[in-house]
Parts: sequence; structure tokens; C-alpha cells
Amino acid sequence: METIDDRIIGMLESFLFIAGDDGLTLKNISTLLQTDDETAAIIAEQLRLNYENRSGSGITLRLYGGSYRLVTKAEYADDILRMLENPTRNPITQASLEVLAIIAYKQPVTRVEIDDLRGVKSDGPIQTLVAKGFIMEKGRLESSGRPILYGTTELFLDKFGLESIDMLPPLLEGDVESFGDTDLFLTKFQEAFEMTDEGGNSD
Repeated sequence: METIDDRIIGMLESFLFIAGDDGLTLKNISTLLQTDDETAAIIAEQLRLNYENRSGSGITLRLYGGSYRLVTKAEYADDILRMLENPTRNPITQASLEVLAIIAYKQPVTRVEIDDLRGVKSDGPIQTLVAKGFIMEKGRLESSGRPILYGTTELFLDKFGLESIDMLPPLLEGDVESFGDTDLFLTKFQEAFEMTDEGGNSD
């Protein structure tokens, strides 16, 4: 395999991190790195080998459904499960609450749509909410790149005592596209999590 400049590999790693669960197709990678598909595949393979050969790395690169994604290594599955079940882990953040509120009201919704509504990247909060079991992949949008569509789960309904999404309190008039005005609902979200934490649950 030809030698690839470390900076190019680092660029790809950065792009994949930003892409999050959506990942990047080979065509995406070749466009971003301004190279051809064959070279892009070589660069991706070099990054994968870097992860596999680095004993201290907990993540690696995998190709799923035509998209390259950064994922955790299988050998750490039990450790990750222990983290998710740890009752002392930090409570849900304000950013995660904002993302959860957007998904609850606009589902199914893509990460890009969530980013547009919040004005900031939402990869971290989305990953947190998926890990906690409050949101899940509901399919893919039939558009370029086929981005993941997110929606809430049964656990979300149980958490807030809802029989269905239809029981969500109404937003202020005209505020479907302006979640900055949903402070009251976000406050209710926060109170629900705080009450659960006080009750000794590990969510």
C-alpha cells in the first residue's frame, strides 16, 4: 500500500467524526479530500489499519451500507454496557434536552435539520440520547447521502408518562420552527429527569 500523508488521514478522521452516525460514502470522502475514489479508498483503509494496529484505541472504522463510520471496537462492548448502566453517570445536559425536544416534536427528523434548528452541531447530544435509549433510527431520508431519520422510543414515552407522542403538550403558536421559545417545555423535561435521578433510577 502506498504511503499516505498523516495529515490527509487526520483530515479524514476529522470529517468522519463530524459526520457522526450518518458516516461518509466513498464519493463523499473523495470529494472532501479532493481526490479520486481509488485513492480515497486507500486512505480510508489506512485509517482503519491505524485504528486496528493501535492497541490503545477504543474505536475503529467500519463500512456499513455504503458509508464509512467511526465505531467502538467489539472487544469493549462489555465496558461500554457498564458505562451505560452506571447509575453515577452525569445527568442529561441542556443540549441533549434541546435535541430531544426537537426530535419529539418534529420526528422523524435528520441530524442536519436538528442542527439547523439549534444553530450548532448536534452529533454529541444525538449519540448520548441514542445511548440512553431515548431516540433511535427510524429509517433514512430518500435524498443525497440517505441521512438517518431519528425518532423517540418507548422508553421516552415511559420516562415522561406519555401513552403516545400525541400527548405531548402543544408548542406556542407558530413555534414548530423556533425551539428557542420552548423554554417551558425544556424546563419540564429537566424536571422529569431530575425527579427520576432523585428517585434512584440510572437514566
